[in-house]
Amino acid sequence: MKVYLDGRMVDEADAKVSVFDHGLLYGDGVFEGIRLYGGNVFRLEEHLERFEYSAKAILLELPLTRAEWSAAVCETCRVNGLTDGYIRLVATRGIGDLGLAPWLCKKITYFCIASKIALYPPEFYEKGLEIVTVPTRRIGPASLPATIKSLNYLNNILAKIEAKQAGALEAIMLNEQGYVAEATADNVFIVHKGEILTPSASQGALKGVTRGTIIDIARDMKVPEREANLTRYDLWCADECFLTGSGAEVIPVVKLDGRTIGTGKPGPVTRRVLAEFRKRVLVEGTRI
Repeated sequence: MKVYLDGRMVDEADAKVSVFDHGLLYGDGVFEGIRLYGGNVFRLEEHLERFEYSAKAILLELPLTRAEWSAAVCETCRVNGLTDGYIRLVATRGIGDLGLAPWLCKKITYFCIASKIALYPPEFYEKGLEIVTVPTRRIGPASLPATIKSLNYLNNILAKIEAKQAGALEAIMLNEQGYVAEATADNVFIVHKGEILTPSASQGALKGVTRGTIIDIARDMKVPEREANLTRYDLWCADECFLTGSGAEVIPVVKLDGRTIGTGKPGPVTRRVLAEFRKRVLVEGTRI
C-alpha cells in the first residue's frame, strides 16, 4: 500500500511520523474519514470544507489548497487500485519539543491513507444493533466544540470500551446536561410519530457529512425533520432509531439499554433512508 505523506507517495513501511510530532504527543491535529464508492469519493468537497474549518478553529494553517487536497485524495485511491474503500486525511501540528507550545512546531505533518473498512458485519444492517448508554459523557462545547474533528478521541475510546464491556458494539453518549449527544463514532437519529429527529451540535453532536446527507434525504422524501434535545427516554420510546457515519453509513438500532425500540426490527423510514443513501453515494462526490 502507498501512503501520501508530506507531499509524496511512500510505501506503507516508510510512512512514519516522528515521536516528537505533536499529533502523537498531544493529539494536536485534525482529520477526516471519507468513503469511496465505485470510484466516487462521496461528498469530498463537504469533507474538505470541514477539514479546513477544523484546522482554522485550532489555528492550524494547512499547507495545501482545497484543489490540492482533492487531488491528493484521488491520487492516493488510484495508486492503491481502490474503487471502494475508506480514506483517512490527517494534518498535525508537526514536530516540536516536549512542551505544549504549538508555535515551536515549524512544519505541519500531513498524510492521506486509502484502504478498506468494515465497521459492522452485514447482518446488523438487516437485523439492527442492540446498544447501551455509557457513563462517559461527551466533552462539552465550552471545552472542545464537537464541530472540530480533532485527533482528541480518548473520550470516545473510553465510551467504546464501556460498550464492549457491556457486550455491545456501539454506545450512546450523553452530554453533561443528560441529553443525547451522539454515539462513540456516529450521529444519532430517531423517528417518532412520522418525524425524524437528531441532536444538534450545541448538544455535542458532530456535524457529520453523512448526517447532512440524511437530512437532505428526509427533505426530499417529504418526511419532517428537525434538531431536538433528546433524552434516553426519547430513544427508548422512539418508533425507529438509526446511527449514521462515514464508516457506519446508516445502521438501524433495535434495542437500547435493554428496551426494544419500536417493533424490534429496522423500521420502514430507516429502510427507505438507507436505500436512498446507497443510491446517492455513487453519484454525489468526486470521481477519482
